[in-house]
Amino acid sequence: MDTRGRLVAGSHNRNEFVLINADETARIKSVKELSNQTCQICGDEVEITADGELFVACNECAFPVCRTCYDYERREGNQACPQCKTRYKRLKGSARVEGDEEEDDVDDLDNEFNFGNLDRLGRQHAAEAAFSTCLHTGRGFQSDASSRSELDSSPCGPVIPLLTYGEEDTDISSDQHALILPPSHGSRVHPMPIPVSSTPLQPRPMVPNKDLAVYGYGSVAWKDRMEEWKRKQNDKLQVVKHQGIGDGGDFDGGDPIDPDLPMMDEGRQPLSRKLPIPSSKINPYRMIIIIRLVILGFFFHYRILHPVNDAYGLWLTSIICEIWFAISWILDQFPKWYPIERETYLDRLSLRYEREGKPSELADIDIFVSTVDPLKEPPLITANTVLSILAVDYPVDKVACYVSDDGAAMLTFEALSETSEFARKWVPFCKKFIIEPRAPEWYFSQKIDYLRDKVHPAFVRERREMKREYEEFKVRINQLVSTAQKVPDDGWTMQDGTPWPGNNVRDHPGMIQVFLGHSGVCDVEGNEMPRLIYVSREKRPGFEHHKKAGAMNALVRVSAVVSNAPYLLNVDCDHYINNSKALREAMCFMMDPTSGKNFCYVQFPQRFDGIDRNDRYSNRNVVFFDINMKGLDGIQGPIYVGTGCVFRRQALYGFDAPVNKKPPSRTCNCCCCCLCCGSRKNKKGKANLKKQKRIKHKEASKQIHALENIEEGGEGKSTEQSHLPSREKLEKKFGQSPVFVASTLLENGGVPSGASSASLLKEAIHVIGCGYEDKTEWGKEVGWIYGSVTEDILTGFKMHCHGWRSVYCIPKRPAFKGSAPVNLSDRLHQVLRWALGSVEIFLSKHCPIWYGYGGGLKWLERFSYINSVVYPWTSIPLVVYCTLPAVCLLTGKFIVPEISNYASIVFMALFISIAATGILEMQWGGVGIDDWWRNEQFWVIGGVSSHLFALFQGLLKVFAGVNTNFTVTSKGGDDGEFSELYLFKWTSLLIPPTTLLIINIVGVVVGISDAINNGYDSWGPLFGRLFFAFWVIVHLYPFLKGLMGKQDRMPTIIMVWSILLASILTLLWVRINPFLSKGGIVLEVCGLDCD
Repeated sequence: MDTRGRLVAGSHNRNEFVLINADETARIKSVKELSNQTCQICGDEVEITADGELFVACNECAFPVCRTCYDYERREGNQACPQCKTRYKRLKGSARVEGDEEEDDVDDLDNEFNFGNLDRLGRQHAAEAAFSTCLHTGRGFQSDASSRSELDSSPCGPVIPLLTYGEEDTDISSDQHALILPPSHGSRVHPMPIPVSSTPLQPRPMVPNKDLAVYGYGSVAWKDRMEEWKRKQNDKLQVVKHQGIGDGGDFDGGDPIDPDLPMMDEGRQPLSRKLPIPSSKINPYRMIIIIRLVILGFFFHYRILHPVNDAYGLWLTSIICEIWFAISWILDQFPKWYPIERETYLDRLSLRYEREGKPSELADIDIFVSTVDPLKEPPLITANTVLSILAVDYPVDKVACYVSDDGAAMLTFEALSETSEFARKWVPFCKKFIIEPRAPEWYFSQKIDYLRDKVHPAFVRERREMKREYEEFKVRINQLVSTAQKVPDDGWTMQDGTPWPGNNVRDHPGMIQVFLGHSGVCDVEGNEMPRLIYVSREKRPGFEHHKKAGAMNALVRVSAVVSNAPYLLNVDCDHYINNSKALREAMCFMMDPTSGKNFCYVQFPQRFDGIDRNDRYSNRNVVFFDINMKGLDGIQGPIYVGTGCVFRRQALYGFDAPVNKKPPSRTCNCCCCCLCCGSRKNKKGKANLKKQKRIKHKEASKQIHALENIEEGGEGKSTEQSHLPSREKLEKKFGQSPVFVASTLLENGGVPSGASSASLLKEAIHVIGCGYEDKTEWGKEVGWIYGSVTEDILTGFKMHCHGWRSVYCIPKRPAFKGSAPVNLSDRLHQVLRWALGSVEIFLSKHCPIWYGYGGGLKWLERFSYINSVVYPWTSIPLVVYCTLPAVCLLTGKFIVPEISNYASIVFMALFISIAATGILEMQWGGVGIDDWWRNEQFWVIGGVSSHLFALFQGLLKVFAGVNTNFTVTSKGGDDGEFSELYLFKWTSLLIPPTTLLIINIVGVVVGISDAINNGYDSWGPLFGRLFFAFWVIVHLYPFLKGLMGKQDRMPTIIMVWSILLASILTLLWVRINPFLSKGGIVLEVCGLDCD
């Protein structure tokens, strides 16, 4: 799509479409400049009226028609616009025709989008026909009025003839012979017969050897060629098997082996494989889980049957909390029953799809980068992400990067313009020297030997030059950021003096700018560059825009119009590509010929830079990404986590997963079964035989478009044709864009090569309009799903309900790396947003507890989704349970009666089983004990703070309609001396954990003082309460350290222990008091006369 480097802005609803920065004189031209202002019917130029304006025939859609065609259509035609079917109104200077006085009942809405013979064509053929035709007419599928009327006169379209195999059938009339098919455009399995009225095709009998594509699979010629191919393959394999058997295995003698055989044999191997966890690790883990379940049974048996009579309320509360914890543990534990790992083979991918001397056959990928506020999400970080995408190790003509600016910020636009210029130098440098990572900020800051494995003599010199170029680039970006701090009173203006269209963030048109990828823009070495496209969707007051999910759906639609790659990758603006082969890793799964069709997305783990050495607040989330996600990968696949995920476009469109054929049922060969069930098996066998014949007939009908003569009235339609959606269903599902609707039926993606820039730009602006999704299934069944601030969970859940599988890919070198919130307040706000989204899903119709039954969702996968939306509710019992130790210490009561030997064994067994489960998980998951313990600590910290607030905010939002806006977490790049880690930001989220810490510390002091005062017998029951309280304090210790900890001051642990020990020693001093005599206080008369 060539826009000549200009920004395209417009609104479909307001019929606005302009080009900005047309030249140095600040001209603003209409989009007719791109289409040469030609009539779409006759090809002549559209006239200019007496007022100096361009002649517009239709006021509804502005379809370009000249005055002559307009008058002819009103006088001789159907008096309607060829595009929107709206009746032409009489314009000044036109003669009056019949019907000008009647404005009612003249719209021809039944044929608004003329899909022609969509129901009789296969999905791929119909989509390509609609896609190719609508690009020349804008909104319709026929550009010529005469050809349209001719097609409309036929009730069932062109009659497809019988196959004659070179012999003429007497039952076929002379006008039904096979036609020579016109040349097809794009990649198509079979050509599609499209009648062209102007150039009639000459009939001839079909020859199987020449017309194999028309005959399709199942024909005689096809079978002969398949047998020939199989024979050649068997001959080559025999060479491999028998070569070298004689002569002691000497491969040097005899005829040379076919040089293509090793490549062919290796290329046919699977592109990936599963690596199950070794049985020595997974079997003990499963045994411990079963043992822990049994121990839980004994534990609750004892707890329920032994109430505490003098503290019945405390006992009942603790029982309810413990039951909830047990259910939560089950939901979290059993989805980890089948953990697996995966391995990819990038060399096989290249052998299969990248042959020497031929164009690469790897699939196209559209990459989405989303950003909102450049002041909170620094443009330099977004620029590094974009640069890492443009320099990825993938064919440049198959990569398109779309940057969504949902804040319509001119700062983002200008920063992206600077990035595109720097990319022309950075991309060839990365590919020339094969450097990693390909984000310059992180490449130049890594503290490793950058000369390792580098042999090019010019590397050091060019690296120094590139580092200087990048530092100058950073200065330019910083200058833009500094300028953007203060907005001018009259808004921002572009370099040519044009006002920035996005000055009003809540009311602006859609904007598209192609920075890279159009003709004439190459890197400094003259090589082609990947596409880089800036997109800002239209926003108007009164419309619901759905935040990030709405922006992602707008990118899905605009990318389908512009590039329409079959696969999509979405990353956050702060997640750069750390492994340049990440896209190839994903294609090893998606393009695998055996299992790739069943995968809806490939999820990569999130890895982070700039985190403190001890990962105090569990930012890395290693337990989730290295244990939980591996467990889900063995069931139906990992959940979608919002970034670092490669999607199949068809899965995002809400289509069901392909149905796998079930293997034949086993049969028994015993005599009894043969005598008893022989007749029944014969009947069943005959039925299966008929069913197989029907299946074969279905498959043949999919490939061959004509096996019988189609009678008028639509008889004899194939099975696939009957399943194709109708025009009305497609419009209701995907919206009123014929180009986009046609693209959804192209399973392998792609756009016609003859598409004009004007047509693509008009459709691109149309599909990012603010009202495009009205009365469609966007956000309900199509694209990113609305209804929660955590749209990622809902989107992946809907795909799994449609029967799709997902894949978890963990390359040796992390595929993506990003920035995480550094200080405590930002981390808690991030967790608050995630928990709020889970509460919204729990209270919606998409809750996995009651949604999606009867689909393709497996039970253990459902357990995982239930756990992902239920965990915020655990905050209530968790807060109560963390309060119980302090209450017990202050009141002298306890939740457990006097412990017997049986109870001691049960409690010890439960603690040992919990520890053993964690140890075995760390063993097969490869997680360190520090990461596991930090995860346990932050589970308590987040549970008593963010999860609790999210629960109440979610209830208020759903039941009271009170919306809560989450704050975008700050993303820092350079952590330096971890200065931001200790930056204290007060927030109400800190109140509950601070309160729990204080009351438990006070409880410990009071409990010890009480034991000191009451003597030796009170120390025994005190130990259980103290253990309970110390469990809470230890889990909240990182939170306490976040409140007070400083590296250059007194360590927090010393401060805490100083307070505790000072309190205890003070109590002991009061109790002992060496200045008092052992016999008590002695009273003596002072000897003074007080009177």
